[in-house]
Amino acid sequence: MFRLHYVPLNMTVRFVLSTFVVLYIQRIFFRFVKTRTIFMNTKHYITLLCSSFLFITATLAQSTQQNLQKGFDTFLAMPSLKNGIASLHIIDKSTGSTLFEKNSQIGLPTASTLKVITSITGLDLLGSEYTYKTKLYYTGTIDSVGILHGDIVVQGSGDPTLGSDRYEQTKEQLLLDKWINAIKSAGITAIDGRIIGDDRMYNGNDVPGGWIWTDIGNYYGAGISALNWRENKAGVNFQSGTPNAPAPIVQTTSDLSYLQLVNTVKVGRPGSGDNVYAYSAPYSEKIYLKGTYGQDLKKTIEISVPDPAFDLAFQLTKTANTAGIPVLMEPTTGQRLVEQDSIFPQKTAELSTHVSPKLIDIVYWFNQKSINLYGEAILRSIAYISGGKVTTLDGANYLQKFWKQKLQLNSSELDIIDGSGLSPQNNVTTFAMNKIMQYAASRPWSDSFVKSLPVYNGMTMKSGTISGTLGYTGYHKAKDGKEYTFTLLVYNYDGSASKMRQSMFNLLDILK
Repeated sequence: MFRLHYVPLNMTVRFVLSTFVVLYIQRIFFRFVKTRTIFMNTKHYITLLCSSFLFITATLAQSTQQNLQKGFDTFLAMPSLKNGIASLHIIDKSTGSTLFEKNSQIGLPTASTLKVITSITGLDLLGSEYTYKTKLYYTGTIDSVGILHGDIVVQGSGDPTLGSDRYEQTKEQLLLDKWINAIKSAGITAIDGRIIGDDRMYNGNDVPGGWIWTDIGNYYGAGISALNWRENKAGVNFQSGTPNAPAPIVQTTSDLSYLQLVNTVKVGRPGSGDNVYAYSAPYSEKIYLKGTYGQDLKKTIEISVPDPAFDLAFQLTKTANTAGIPVLMEPTTGQRLVEQDSIFPQKTAELSTHVSPKLIDIVYWFNQKSINLYGEAILRSIAYISGGKVTTLDGANYLQKFWKQKLQLNSSELDIIDGSGLSPQNNVTTFAMNKIMQYAASRPWSDSFVKSLPVYNGMTMKSGTISGTLGYTGYHKAKDGKEYTFTLLVYNYDGSASKMRQSMFNLLDILK
């Protein structure tokens, strides 16, 4: 007695067989018409063809689902996931129906994949054309010889791109020169006062709860302020030499003379790369530099600036003095004046208004280069504009309420405490993230949003990497024309990130 065994067929074979079935049905149909065995009108013929193509679609979908099930089972069985977990959710983008899911209701750390949720929420609430406005004005009076008996104020509104070199119109020197020209145009020849960086809107510089100590002194852990400047970072260049010898600082990319850099960095062996870490907190006056700098490394190490509003005021004061407009008093910030119980001076007249790039252009670099500051700025803007709130937690709470209303997602499915994913305490389900990604595909700004996502492994998707967590979420169009929305998260895996990343790519290749 023979026993039949099911043999899985790949998509190409199934497509060929399905096409053969349709052609066979067509052949029978024409034979019937010719012999007048049955009578069918055009409408009946179209119905028959549609049914046949639906048969092909169902067959291909079944094949993809079976391949995904088999591939995911193999993925989960890897020794590197013995003590870990993986979650996958895939949507048929054209229909919105779930094609495959496994562990999709379990909340997991997101790493930078969280950035897509912040991006989508910001674009939907603030609008893709939204811009930030930074105002330059003076207080007091200007006398007959051009001396300003008052202060110059740079008032921040949360723009994360101010002074950034990613956009032509936001570069540091361009803005400093623009402001100096505005001061000169007002007839000001000297400032008998201060330059104030007004960061009061968000109560000064801050870092989200949940960020770890080893991150916040480095560029990717820079705090968020209402008056951000140069992405709240600065570069440090080291001199390499003999391994294990001190690596002295050659220069900094910005004047940080108002800070004390305590350098204990040593030269690492060739090929050891960048293992330099900066340690500081908001308003620190000292920055500790520790670790090793590879002997053959040629890289500028970027560190966070403890008080970006003060850094802006310091740089503008220096530029004004150089330009022949002496500033008689030391620079300060709005928050520092608040803490000193000083009365903030009243505006006399506005000198200039800088308009940021559009939000959709900010989102582009936010996702392309995974700039954590941009995510925190967008989240704070959501909090401030939606309810006059100013903290990261306020923004996270509003984001949860928004998606509960839009997609009926519960807070346990979208448990976040920052806007960038830097905190390991974020917990989001792949179901929730994928539903939000699918929602974005229907919005008028969807094409621009998709362009903001990097391309990895031939697929358009945002990546996420922090200790023990890897993730990908994005969109893909297969060779057969089918389109998918997918989210894959892995947590607590063992072994190298590169090996796990390749295994994840192999799993996602099933969608190709």
